[in-house]
Order: sequence, then structure tokens, then C-alpha cells
Amino acid sequence: MIGSCVEATLILLFIRGEGTFSPMRVAVPKEIRDGEKRVALVPDVINKLTRLGYEVVIESGAGVHSQATDDLFTAAGATVKSGNVISDADVVLSVTSLTPAQMKTLKKGAVTISFLSPVTGVDSIDAATAAGVTAFSLELVPRISRAQSMDALTSQALCAGYRAALVGAELSPRFFPMLMTAAGTVTPAQVLVLGAGVAGLQAIATARRLGGVVSAYDVRPSSADEVKSMGATFINLELEALEGAGGYAREMTEERAAKQRELLTPYIAKSHVVITTAAVPGRTAPRLMTAQMVDAMEAGTIIVDLAAETGGNVEGSKPGEIVVTAKGVQIWGGKDVPSQLPFHASSLYSRNVVNLLTLMTTPSKDGAPVALNVDFTDEIIDKSALCHAGAKHTPGASNNLPKEKEGA
Repeated sequence: MIGSCVEATLILLFIRGEGTFSPMRVAVPKEIRDGEKRVALVPDVINKLTRLGYEVVIESGAGVHSQATDDLFTAAGATVKSGNVISDADVVLSVTSLTPAQMKTLKKGAVTISFLSPVTGVDSIDAATAAGVTAFSLELVPRISRAQSMDALTSQALCAGYRAALVGAELSPRFFPMLMTAAGTVTPAQVLVLGAGVAGLQAIATARRLGGVVSAYDVRPSSADEVKSMGATFINLELEALEGAGGYAREMTEERAAKQRELLTPYIAKSHVVITTAAVPGRTAPRLMTAQMVDAMEAGTIIVDLAAETGGNVEGSKPGEIVVTAKGVQIWGGKDVPSQLPFHASSLYSRNVVNLLTLMTTPSKDGAPVALNVDFTDEIIDKSALCHAGAKHTPGASNNLPKEKEGA
């Protein structure tokens, strides 16, 4: 079987006993990054892996914040252990990247799947390369139709957008909906969403459900129909479109950014809640609001900056903090936002991870063990891998990548 594979394909068959095959082991450690409450697998998806022939090992307490108890994992068919569960694992699944120290403990040929942060996680990537590990970064899963079920950026952005609207409503001193009362009419909150990607659209939908009057802006005019379908008003500034690869926005020049800020200022000034969601993958978040624009807002206005961890869309925002300006405008800086909804964020993430792992799996059949097939002629595998067999991986090494139409 191995001889029939192309050079870029790796088949891993693991033997753990003399003359007998033992199941390949998938391990899920506790997340150790401060504030991270998600878990890479939830009990509901364990059977998808055990049916393929994998043995699943969960570190005790890994799912405590996601209502995934050790007992639920055990009932689902996983083995729960205390202490180090990754050193003898064939596949390690996590939400955030393993640390360099953890990477060094993995056995040669192991596979990791996580948000590996290609820009900021260089030390972990270097450690994985040195250890001979094949590391996949979910940020790099291509935005093609066949990969939609593996797109963890999208599933987690959905959670972030929902959370952003709730934060805006919670912090605002106003009602979101219009209310007709015996004491008079309560006018609805004016909500502005900047960025109409997945997070922005979910923020729009949630703010609308709460009763707010919502408007939105995006540098991609193609987003207008989606914004309108949510019941919001699309703001057209009559500027050059900035459509990027895979449906993302691309970076703009400083001249273009300055003109955009100028035109957005009157819309921002009359808003009661502003939610910013703009991001360019692998780059510092674009600056949408300056300190001068914030100063033009009324006291009691709420700004929710979902991009605070990557530089911030709003000048003065700080990840994980609420900054109150001298005029009484509150700026909420997002930090680990999907992790603030750990139950559903973990559930969605788990399915993304399992679907990617399944793509690489030859199931156990007719007495043969489950096999891991890391086939770099597959566009999804090729583009999401960062290192393999002791070397950094460069996407596009194969000339036979399947072509697919990009999905939104």
C-alpha cells in the first residue's frame, strides 16, 4: 500500500505490541493558556473517532468549563487520565497551540491540530519542526466549499459575533428595543457594526433580535446583500472595494483608511453601540476608529472591539479590559471571546477538528489498523500544514492540487 502512494503522502501505521496492532491514540490535553475555557473534543463527537478505529484519551478536567465532565467522556467511549497524555499520542488535538516544551515531548511522526498562530506562534512551530512533528494550523484551512466543515475560524467567529452583541446590550445604559409604555415611548438603540464577515453578520443578527436599529459597513460592497438580508441598513461610502482571497477583506492604504474614517465619523457619532469586527488574517487589525472619532461620541456610548487582541480596530482599546474615556465612552476590548461561550464554541470546534482528522484517516477495516494518511496532494492538507518530517512545509509543493471554487 505504501508503495502506491505519491512521494508527498505519508502513511502511518502504529504498532504498540509485538506482533499485534494497537489502536492509534488521539489525545486531548487541558488548555493551559490563561482564559481559555474551550476543549478540543466534546463527548458527542468521541464515537466518530472510535468508529474509525482510534483510541481517544482525554486529560482529566480538560472539559470542565464546557460542561464536558470526565464521566461524560468516559460514557462516550474515551479514556480519561490524569497527567501527561500527549507524550505517547499519535494525534494531539488542542484549541490553542501546544507550547514549545510540550512539542518537545511528542514522539517523532506525531500529528497536532490546533490554532497554531503562524505569525505569533513561531517558537512552537520551530519546536514541532525539530521534534519531527506534523503540525496543522486551523487558521490556514482554505476557504473552499469542501473545507467549510473544517473552517474553525468561521465557527469561532460566529460565537464572537454573538457575544459582541450581548456585551453591547449589557453595557449600554439604554434598552435595545423600542418600547411603548404608559410612561411614554422608549426609542430603540442605534447599533453600528463595522465589518460584515461572519462575526459581523452574527452581531447584526443578534442585535436585531434584541430590537436594535442596526446599520453596518464593510469594505466589500458584495456584503451589502447579506447585511440587508439580516434586516440592517448597509452604509455605502462610495469607496474602492477591497475584496481579498477567500472572501476576506484585503489591506488598504493609509490614504484609503483615512478617507474611510472621515466618511464613517458622522455614522459613528450618532450611534449608541458600535461593534468592530474587521480583521485581515495574519496581519495587524485595521484601525477603523481614532481617538478623535471616539471623542466625538456621546457619553454612555459603548464600543465593542473584537479585534483588540490583534492590534485593535479602535485606538485605545485593550484586550480583556474596559477603557472609559474622559467623556464617558466605554471601549470593551475583546480577549478570548469565543472562549466566553465555551459550551457551544467547543462543540463547533470539535466538529471542525474531527472533520479535518477524518479527511486524513483510512478507517480500520477487516482487521487492519486505522491509518493516518497525510496526503499533500489534497489542497486542504497541503495548505494547513506548517511543518512535516523535520522541515517547514511549503504549500503548493505538489503540482496536482485539486481545484475548487472558493466559498464565501
